[in-house]
Amino acid sequence: MSTDGWKNFGKHGAHLDPGNVHGKIALGRALEDALERMIIEGGIKSPVTTRRGLLARMRYLTTTTGGPAALTDAGITAVPRTVRAWTHGTQQPRPHNLEAIDTAYWNLRAHNVLANPGGFKQHLNNNGHGTRVEIHPVNQDLVDQPRRRDNLRLRTIQVRYVWDEAVDAMVDGDEAKLEEIWDDVIADLDSDWGAYTYVSHIGLGA
Repeated sequence: MSTDGWKNFGKHGAHLDPGNVHGKIALGRALEDALERMIIEGGIKSPVTTRRGLLARMRYLTTTTGGPAALTDAGITAVPRTVRAWTHGTQQPRPHNLEAIDTAYWNLRAHNVLANPGGFKQHLNNNGHGTRVEIHPVNQDLVDQPRRRDNLRLRTIQVRYVWDEAVDAMVDGDEAKLEEIWDDVIADLDSDWGAYTYVSHIGLGA
């Protein structure tokens, strides 16, 4: 199948596979997955069910801007005196409140990381070395056999200089910008770059 055929994605049934998406969509998903890993890996490790984990979460939620609102949004209706008791470890929340405290903590941490994405950009830029991008080709199971491309394979490239714009586009939901960035990324592939306009998956690893 020609490169032009791959640009006309869906013509031969590949669009029927929900795993095959435009690279801009897959890139946005990959950025969200990487951001989620960063949020979790940089967060409190001790479970909320432990004294240490609970006190650390309550300290964050009561000393960080937006903490009280995060608790309310998560369903906490306790009076201030009870919240202070949880924070000082003199009273143990009930199981449903523990779950809500954990939800409030992670929601607030995610909000704060997104509000200040410089650390995420720095992680992806990796001191100028960039981030390794794994490009998984489209799943051809639903493509007519004569139209399949047997030579499509996983491609791995080191990508630099696009991550500040990519993170901003992901946060803003700017698919047009993500498409522009994806076109720049696959332009570094060989003459078969058009076959990777649509993919089944993109993985990021600094």
